[in-house]
Amino acid sequence: MGDAQTILAVSVPTLAVLIGILVNNARLTDTNKRIDDLRADLGHQIAGTRDLLRAELIRVEQVMDARLKHIEESR
Repeated sequence: MGDAQTILAVSVPTLAVLIGILVNNARLTDTNKRIDDLRADLGHQIAGTRDLLRAELIRVEQVMDARLKHIEESR
């Protein structure tokens, strides 16, 4: 009877610790995936904003060129 109690006294806390490690590892893996997804989304948003700004700057440059040409022609 003493051996069974000793085995139980050692194995139950050991199993609880192992289960805790597995659960915590799964939570960390999910967090890392979410961070990677957020990083990818942010990268796409930055690229989209950069492209939009580049297009707007080209449009402003074209408007300024047209206005300068009009001023030069009117002189």
